[in-house]
Amino acid sequence: MAARETFTSRFSTILTMIGFAVGLGNVWRFPYMMGEYGGSAFLIVYLVFTLLLAIPAMTAEWTLGRETRKGPIGALSSVWGQKWGKRIGTLLVFTIAISTSYYIVVIGNVAFAASFSILNGFTDSTFATFDQQYSNGWLQYCFSVGVLCLIMVVLSRGLNKGIEAVSQLFVPFFALVICYLVVNAFFLPGAPAKFAEFLKPDFSALEAEHIFAALGQAFFSLGLAGTIMVMYGSYMADDQNIPRIAAFTALGDVGAAFLASLFIVPTILVFELDLSQGPTLVFATLPKLFSVMPGGRILGSGFLLALTLIAFLSALGAIEAIVGSISEELRVRSGRTRVIIAVLFVEAAVMLPSSLDPSIVGILDLIFGSGMQMLGSVIAIITVAWGLGQVKTNLQIFGETSHGWHTTYFFWLKWVVPVVILVVLGGYVASNI
Repeated sequence: MAARETFTSRFSTILTMIGFAVGLGNVWRFPYMMGEYGGSAFLIVYLVFTLLLAIPAMTAEWTLGRETRKGPIGALSSVWGQKWGKRIGTLLVFTIAISTSYYIVVIGNVAFAASFSILNGFTDSTFATFDQQYSNGWLQYCFSVGVLCLIMVVLSRGLNKGIEAVSQLFVPFFALVICYLVVNAFFLPGAPAKFAEFLKPDFSALEAEHIFAALGQAFFSLGLAGTIMVMYGSYMADDQNIPRIAAFTALGDVGAAFLASLFIVPTILVFELDLSQGPTLVFATLPKLFSVMPGGRILGSGFLLALTLIAFLSALGAIEAIVGSISEELRVRSGRTRVIIAVLFVEAAVMLPSSLDPSIVGILDLIFGSGMQMLGSVIAIITVAWGLGQVKTNLQIFGETSHGWHTTYFFWLKWVVPVVILVVLGGYVASNI
């Protein structure tokens, strides 16, 4: 078996982690969740959950990966034994395979919208054509399979020449585009006032479903599921500082979500369009927005292209967790081509229902994108806190175990984080029975 690759530098590690974390979770999912689940009150709850729960969970998942130098199946098997570790790890990989299937379909939809905007633009005369082609499930499936094939090409080049290389290109491009869009948005008449009004929180409107959605968004956005971040953690060099990288990753992730909202929310409010469109926000409301705002074709094309590229990085990390885990189990790390081809065909088959019936995406997203991924992260946290123990965990996260606040951090990770997640998850399930 070939030696395991690691990230080449701290900078490339941060870019790769941010690139994976940002994705559609911040641009497709975050604005519509703000619109559906309480506006700025949702934003505040989301930020609290990110700081107090999601960041510690992320350090735990990286710890599990780096300590074992394995993906989710191998890491859990190393701690809990082959019988239960393998079963639980396989379940988590299955979960990420399902969530990635509809996620890639959405990326395919965005790629289609970007190509349509570039070639035709969004106008009153092109809306009918766009709607007709967007509702063509087989056409959208072709775009989605194209995205999946490109992901496999990148993965075939490995960690450094594949995943790292595209991350170093796509993340800066996305940052430049989104900053340019924000500046343009706030030059629209009345945009700052509209956004300021939207930012006034109404906590009385928050319900159990909204709290669950905010926690799910914090974990979904950072890719916490006990799978992908475990795999990426196994690629982190021993001398890389986990808390520092976690802070930069979370800052980049939250910053991207807020910047996307700074562009999308004010412009939609200025033109009096519908913010609470749910998962179809990008495809129902934004084309109308680009058709009426000044310079909409250029701005819309740039936005959709940047969104496609940054979302590509998230799907790239998810598929790497699947391919890497299976390759480790089959001990074919030195030649993953067969695994990549097999995953390509299986994932393409699983993607078909979401392409032909987009209405199931919202259901799958709530179950697998929020619930199951939070559960997977809890499993990873418990594995670290109860399986690896305090000494190994603190050594991985802090490089030492002597400081008193490290003990406090471990207590928080061991008891508070998993308990709060399970309580919120249980409360949501109970409210919907």
